[in-house]
Amino acid sequence: SGCVIRIESGGLSTVGQQLTGRTNLKCISLPTGQDSVSPIRTTHTGQVRGSLVHVKGTDVGVHTFLGIPFAKPPLGPLRFAAPEPPEPWSGVRDGTSHPAMCLQDTKAMNTQSLKLLNLTLPSIPMSEDCLLLSIYTPAHAREGSNLPVMVWIHGGALVIGMASMYDGSSLAAFEDVVVVTIQYRLGVLGFFSTGDQHATGNWGYLDQVAALRWVQQNIAHFGGNPDLVTIFGESAGGTSVSSLVVSPVSRGLFHGAIMESGVALPCLVPLQMVANLSACGQVKSEALVSCLRGKSEEEMLAFKTIAGVVDGVFLPRHPQELLTSADFQPVPSIIGVNNDEYGWVIPSVRHSSESLGTLSNSVRPVSK
Repeated sequence: SGCVIRIESGGLSTVGQQLTGRTNLKCISLPTGQDSVSPIRTTHTGQVRGSLVHVKGTDVGVHTFLGIPFAKPPLGPLRFAAPEPPEPWSGVRDGTSHPAMCLQDTKAMNTQSLKLLNLTLPSIPMSEDCLLLSIYTPAHAREGSNLPVMVWIHGGALVIGMASMYDGSSLAAFEDVVVVTIQYRLGVLGFFSTGDQHATGNWGYLDQVAALRWVQQNIAHFGGNPDLVTIFGESAGGTSVSSLVVSPVSRGLFHGAIMESGVALPCLVPLQMVANLSACGQVKSEALVSCLRGKSEEEMLAFKTIAGVVDGVFLPRHPQELLTSADFQPVPSIIGVNNDEYGWVIPSVRHSSESLGTLSNSVRPVSK
């Protein structure tokens, strides 16, 4: 029909929901050449076509735009380098399929705990070309709606995870917000550092900054308010949020932060260990970086754990020092843990008294 019906009542607005009392029906015109079922939005680098989904328990429609590039593919010379702005594309990009996940050991996600909880992961391809984000926005949203924006950063110890594990449709529908889920380089590809100018590290964190810059430049086209952005994440996502709060390079890119079960605690990974695992046979920075750039994706999966570092760019000093000195731009924040923290893993250790004892000694109630 070329428009979305919006029902307004008593200061609350929604799409297609029957409300009691006085209501006003509004037909919001959509841009020429699109409809609510197959919406098209224009970004700074090109147009993208999304799809319409409906959330159980509500009549509110949600437009989803999946796999939008926010940076160039980090391949070749861009491996172990800061992300660069995405290249423009011609025509209309398909945004109806989940993006490829960043390179990772997927076996680490298919754990016994997930099986016990009857959880299955989506069948998603894997690629180094993974600097992509997905957007979930209420179907009534249009440029000028100025809805709050929530940017989700997934967890996974900085070595596993993907945007497609999280569907922002329910949050967008029930809370009338624009939800963005982002991806970032993981493991050695995201956080390898030589400790000098040849590979400063924290590439995954810089990917997150690039995604937030993209949000600032483009989210208004999806009905979001770039001046009302909240970043949130859990576990390594919480660590990422905490790091972004104290980092000077992300200043002004968001206005609120929620850290769920994770804060910034970077550690150093010895250069010698990376050299040994990669079989490059040398620890001189420039030669090691050149060698690692020539490794295949399969060879890069030999690295199981690696973390962020104090690189002098994203983190000029240790986060604890930055917090103590208050040398950062504070934003309203929520920090904490959840009820039954880590409870999901209990089924996998319930038959081991040793494991249960360790868990009991490690997790203690918070003093009132």
